Amino acid sequence: MAAPAMQQPSYLLANLKMDSTTKPFLQCCQELVKVIDDYPAKELHLIFPWLVESVFGSLDGVIVGWNLGFLQACSNRYNIVMDFLNPSGPMMKLVYKLQAEEYKYEIPVSFLPGPVKVSIQEGVLPDCPLLNNKLHFPLSGLQTLSLALNPFEYYMFMFASSLITPKNYSLGQHVSSLDSAYFVLVDTYLKYFLPTEGSVPPSPFTYKRGSVSPPAPRAPSVPFAGYGIHSTSLLKRHISHQPSVTADPAAQEIWRSEALLQVFVEMWLHHYSLEMYQKLQSPQVKLALLQYRLSMSSMLCQPLTPPGSGTLDTYQEPFTPTEEHVLVVRLLVKHLHAFSCSLKPEQVSSSAHSHTSPLEELKRVVVHRFVQQKLYVFLQHCFGHWPLDASFRVVLETWLSYIQPWRYTGEKTNPQTDQNKGVPEKWRFFVQENLLMYTKLFQGFLNRVVRTDLVNVKNALMVFRVAKVFAQPNLSEMIQKGEQLFLEPEHVLHHRQHRCFLSPGHGGSFLSARQPVVTDRVFRVKSHVYGLEGQDCQYKQMFGTELRGTVLKLIQIIDQARQTAKKISDQSAEVAANNSFMSWFGMGSPDLNYTFNGGEVDDTGACVKKTHEFLERSLDYLCQIFRLNAGQLSQLMATLGSGQDDGNSKQLPDCVQGENGLILTDLGRMQVINGLRRFEIAYQGDPELQPIRSYENAILVRLFFKISSLVNERFGGHMDALCSRPDFLGQLGRHYLASPEAAADGRRRSPETRLTAEGYRRPRLSLRMLASYRTLLMLLLLYLFGALFSFGLMSSTLLILTVGFLYGLLSCPVWR
Repeated sequence: MAAPAMQQPSYLLANLKMDSTTKPFLQCCQELVKVIDDYPAKELHLIFPWLVESVFGSLDGVIVGWNLGFLQACSNRYNIVMDFLNPSGPMMKLVYKLQAEEYKYEIPVSFLPGPVKVSIQEGVLPDCPLLNNKLHFPLSGLQTLSLALNPFEYYMFMFASSLITPKNYSLGQHVSSLDSAYFVLVDTYLKYFLPTEGSVPPSPFTYKRGSVSPPAPRAPSVPFAGYGIHSTSLLKRHISHQPSVTADPAAQEIWRSEALLQVFVEMWLHHYSLEMYQKLQSPQVKLALLQYRLSMSSMLCQPLTPPGSGTLDTYQEPFTPTEEHVLVVRLLVKHLHAFSCSLKPEQVSSSAHSHTSPLEELKRVVVHRFVQQKLYVFLQHCFGHWPLDASFRVVLETWLSYIQPWRYTGEKTNPQTDQNKGVPEKWRFFVQENLLMYTKLFQGFLNRVVRTDLVNVKNALMVFRVAKVFAQPNLSEMIQKGEQLFLEPEHVLHHRQHRCFLSPGHGGSFLSARQPVVTDRVFRVKSHVYGLEGQDCQYKQMFGTELRGTVLKLIQIIDQARQTAKKISDQSAEVAANNSFMSWFGMGSPDLNYTFNGGEVDDTGACVKKTHEFLERSLDYLCQIFRLNAGQLSQLMATLGSGQDDGNSKQLPDCVQGENGLILTDLGRMQVINGLRRFEIAYQGDPELQPIRSYENAILVRLFFKISSLVNERFGGHMDALCSRPDFLGQLGRHYLASPEAAADGRRRSPETRLTAEGYRRPRLSLRMLASYRTLLMLLLLYLFGALFSFGLMSSTLLILTVGFLYGLLSCPVWR
């Protein structure tokens, strides 16, 4: 590659694009490192958007990039990519180099999360600190708005977007794991910019003015309604009043931590439905939106916006997170808890607020002001839209990670003694200020679990995990105390009527100046609930009468699933014994349509034992949480068992007759899901056309079918005449020529099956039984037994036919 002085920026970009398609990956990275080191920021500014898009992919998903989500440690590229994208690597060096020159890069608003995008198109600035003073207004109108981001924000935006942007992957690229390059990079960036020990390392480049300059204020002519008066960010509060030369290095560098968190939270957690979006709007936003619409409708020169996908009235984002997305969100939650818990003990008290560093201040407020609201909405969306299968485990563990911050204090604890020790008393304020995270989401989990198959060991494990967490000593008492505070009479808040219940994010930057310390726990709990659910919410108590009924229903389902698991275990043991070599001699199970009446295929043996253990311990934990004594539990189980007997498993599920047949009721669905009852599944077609079984010889089945078909076609009329006779010969003909399925009585068939079955109920010869390996083995043994007594082949055959005829003659119904 030519020296920097000999090459123009346009040729540099063209050469880099050509090299990326013709040269090996390692060589391309080495040349990029050289370009970043040698070229000035003015020339690197032109290649930066292309380079970021080449690494993380395009926002529309057409360009896949380096495919970080599927890049595993075993790949040859892994170490090269990690070194290049490391927080201290060449790519970040390029970011800092451009950051020092204050370049801006535009992101179209159309690629923002749905609620943010539609809100902006409505003319209302949403509750999104990342957008403050960054919107670029073109002359063409609001539909072509874009964000003007600095290099660091642009880099992190593209990095975060690559997780949720659908891409056109090639076949076979559908598996990602926790050791992928993307997951490791997220963890690395979090630990670097949000360190639990020490401070954020300074950038290798200094700014022209020595500190970050506040963004330019928005022009008054901008047609956007605001959220009210925005307070200055934590960064501006610490920096703007200091000379740039002597500015605190920690205060200068904390802006990267704030920017990284804003991007991650907005891009990963700001996805939900219109109903939830409108519920979270503060009174100021609703009033501003109303005023904006009134002003727009009063302007006769401007046409009204037609209803469509670009308005809040019709917005519904079809967003479903992937498992990889939720895993990364859980990683973010865990690290933020560890980051917050690393706050120095001497700075926890309110008296030290004026002396704390910006990083310590960030640790104090990061969970409450950054993630509480949006994570609650994100989890609630997942609880309501995630499929009812075992993949819900990733969402469940994310929820359990958030509501257990005491697990990330960094203290070494013994898991056995820690469970008995319970939740430390200092966490009661966290529980109260996150009350809905415990109560509302627990109710959402109950609504899911009563509709799932608890015989499945994976579903049983999820019930066990939740019950074990909520059964920790002191936790249920803390939750109950929080509910009591919320249900306090309203007169205690009359002296605060000038305040409104705001959600944690309202007020511009999440790191805005600290609110005055509020000692009234009642106000804090009410502010939390009203901020997330709206002031007209109808709160349902976790320990109230209504939810207690749902818990008792769950206990019944758990007990039923436990009994079903035991039956499956016993049945699998019997089937394993019957399917041995001795079953060839007629000692096995004759039920060819046998299938388990509950659970999945792999829920046998050890899995069923684990299921029984998980459900047993879940019952104990639920009794501890809701204070059910042994007598109440025994009475509940007795009530459940009084309506059941051993014959219930052979009955049909609870159904009602509909126009098109039987329809399962809610009780019937529960019976089918938990294996209590089932529909009898049996082959009801032509017996001669059944699929070839594993115990049959395929060649002989086809051969005997052709022979039988020729005989039946040639002598079908004679067989009908013989079987229609009322005498002894007619009885004997019906015994040998009529199929067992046709002679069976009491079998329930659908109307369609009865009509189609008339064709194959006619008398006919069937030789299929001779193709069974068991029959062939029995014939071989009989011929060997005849050979011992010097019988020839013909003599043995005649003897076998004679014995078979006499056996059929004696078992003929005419003798009964």
